[in-house]
Amino acid sequence: MLRYLYADQLHRHSALARAMFRDRADQFKTRLGWEVDVDAAGEERDAYDALNPLYVIWETPEGGHGGSMRFLPTTGPVMVNDHFGHLLDGPIRSPLIWECTRFCLARGAEAHVAAALMLGGGEIMQGFGVKHFVGVFDARMVRIYRMIGSSPKVMGAQGTGREKISVGLWAFDAAAQSRVATRAGISPTRSHGWFAHAFGQTPVLPFAKTG
Repeated sequence: MLRYLYADQLHRHSALARAMFRDRADQFKTRLGWEVDVDAAGEERDAYDALNPLYVIWETPEGGHGGSMRFLPTTGPVMVNDHFGHLLDGPIRSPLIWECTRFCLARGAEAHVAAALMLGGGEIMQGFGVKHFVGVFDARMVRIYRMIGSSPKVMGAQGTGREKISVGLWAFDAAAQSRVATRAGISPTRSHGWFAHAFGQTPVLPFAKTG
């Protein structure tokens, strides 16, 4: 299932949170070789984890961490402005644009987990009135986004081949929701229900059809 937790709520699911930060260390430090900080407990955290971000976490049936993403509004400090502003014409700051970072999949995660996380991102857009997500991604993610059915508009890039780094902007309409839900094997109704449960709301309606 999808869980939506702010950083100050992670203590309610401490084992799940620890597994998320350990899997982040495994993916970003061990597998990808990024220069990230890993603490004595084997957990990867950075300065943005201290800003009370919203995490979307795929919890496996056994209660483990299958994958996760982190979200922050661009009205405050975000990675894309602080570290990748040279790829843009100017800083991105809008209450309608949130940054998505630390897209992480646990080792052995099932194929549907990436799509489930993206579906959760769509729930955030709809539930919080967000129009776009912005994020930095490397070349390996292009195939994953295409497979999921939610590819971004590239706003800037540097490098070539496997070393290419890009800044992307995502929208999420009814057609994208349908594609991603199919890939995830999760009905929109169930997805809405998880979001509603997390925020104490009645289930939100699907995206309104246009045209």
